[in-house]
Amino acid sequence: MGNINPDPFTTRPEIEGTFGVVTSTHWIATAVGMAALEKGGNAFDAGVATAFTLQVVEPHLNGPGGDVPIIVHDMTRGRTEVICGQGPAPAAATIEYYRDQGLDMVPGTGLLAACVPGTFESWMLLLRDYGTMRLRDVLEPAIAYARDGYPLVERASATIATVEQLFRKHWPTSAAVYLPNNEVPVPGTLFTNKALAGTYQRILDEAESAGSDRVAQIERARATWSSGFVAEAIDRFCRTQEVMDVTGSPHRGVLTGDDMARWQPTIEVPLTYDYGRYTVCKPGVWSQGPVMLQQLALLKGFALDGLDVAGPEFIHLQIECAKLAFADREKFYGDPNFSEIPITTLLSDAYNDERRKLITDKASLEFRPGSVEGFGSVIKQRHQEGRREAVGAMGAGEPTVGRFGEVRGDTVHFDIVDLAGNMISATPSGGWLQSSPVIPELGFCLGSRAQMFWLEEGHPAALAPGKRPRTTLSPSMALRDGEPYMAWGSPGGDQQDQWTTQFFLRHVHAKMNLQEAIDAPAWHSEHFPISFWPRTSRPGVLVIEDRVPKPTIDALTKQGHIVETGPSWSEGRLTAASKVGRRRRAAANPRGMQGYAAGR
Repeated sequence: MGNINPDPFTTRPEIEGTFGVVTSTHWIATAVGMAALEKGGNAFDAGVATAFTLQVVEPHLNGPGGDVPIIVHDMTRGRTEVICGQGPAPAAATIEYYRDQGLDMVPGTGLLAACVPGTFESWMLLLRDYGTMRLRDVLEPAIAYARDGYPLVERASATIATVEQLFRKHWPTSAAVYLPNNEVPVPGTLFTNKALAGTYQRILDEAESAGSDRVAQIERARATWSSGFVAEAIDRFCRTQEVMDVTGSPHRGVLTGDDMARWQPTIEVPLTYDYGRYTVCKPGVWSQGPVMLQQLALLKGFALDGLDVAGPEFIHLQIECAKLAFADREKFYGDPNFSEIPITTLLSDAYNDERRKLITDKASLEFRPGSVEGFGSVIKQRHQEGRREAVGAMGAGEPTVGRFGEVRGDTVHFDIVDLAGNMISATPSGGWLQSSPVIPELGFCLGSRAQMFWLEEGHPAALAPGKRPRTTLSPSMALRDGEPYMAWGSPGGDQQDQWTTQFFLRHVHAKMNLQEAIDAPAWHSEHFPISFWPRTSRPGVLVIEDRVPKPTIDALTKQGHIVETGPSWSEGRLTAASKVGRRRRAAANPRGMQGYAAGR
């Protein structure tokens, strides 16, 4: 590749075959997904099996109480669709109620941060309408791992250690699960969650009591979750428990069983942007997904072919475009069912031609959202000087990849392509073990996605009952020359659409294969407000892996970037899968020593 790829070393081969590929952030989940394909399931069956397994083996990164956006391309339907598994705010979650609690932000942990859990209903919709397998086929592996044990990864152990005192002092139901034998489990421990296994086994038993019909079983499982014993336990816990959260005070929850019974996931048309021969598909403006499309709309005006992807010009242009796109996210994005969002304007040539003029050869230290008459809101920024410390002891802080060895919550991701060419990309998250106390009868905790809301009237992302929080979760899919081509994504909160954009640009402009594009040095900006409590920003800060050449770092510093170097393999947890004709390809991130791709 010459100077286009300054670090041609890759950690592993790009997986290739003709039958199918599965790639995820944990090797066990990848194996379970591949087994589903081998048993005759399609990509969507395999996706459900993978997802339930990820809840068990990466409990510090996602759980049943969380949420998920899913992008699918169904060859039978012949179209790309988004399943919105982002549960909304409870009916009692009003700005007035939270203000009356003395709060100016939704807490980053605890029961007040809980939205309606969106994952289970979403996986049931996918299985029912797109899949072919029975519930038992996709749920049994997760039940077995939760009941019989799986080797606990180092990061899960470290996360438990971080919140150990919180569990001991304030969240005893979590201590009962995550401090077996009254101690932090060491990495490699065969870890079990028998209460969670029991919950899913009971759902399966209830489902199969509906008879032999596959759809009837799925419908019974949905009812058992949303209006049966699961919803009843969640309702009771939120009503009766005062739970310590990151504010330093205990609060009861506002989520009810009625909130759960009233909600169902929706199927939507993805937002798209044409970039050369590619059509990139993302979830809507209730997610941060469109910031990738906005970055591409800005980057389209620059000649990126042939640039050194670890060189200062490439990094500078991507970061400066990201700053403008993320500023617009803060000002304009929110649930389009509650506010009109001017996304057509934000993706238009005219708007981006003007915005592009703001980009010079100097790093911007300003927060510069665009202007669309009649839309958006004023952003109140909370700057934090120096390094942002995790609020780890209280279970809060930015749910993203640990920086400089800090341990925080995160997310999971998977991509699957099957023999028929069906594709799925999904980013399940929330309900991680450090977000809220375990509900003892269920073995899992609620999510904390409501912290994405602003307690400010008139803001597109202002809290309101029944409204979806503007999530950071952001799977990606692309068509090439009109044909479904690639699915990819990464955990990482606000960094997701920085890392996934960098990956895409490396693949498209530097002609790197999937594994090379994942393994290449990466970086992220902290210039704009993070989406999580305490919502701080660090203007001009660029965090970059120290594998990036020193001359590049020196040049970026001269351009005005406040460069912080992180460890060599610390940025992103990408996975990707693609199809061209009969060929199926996949790759997974080596960072964190968990992700794996499989295929044949």
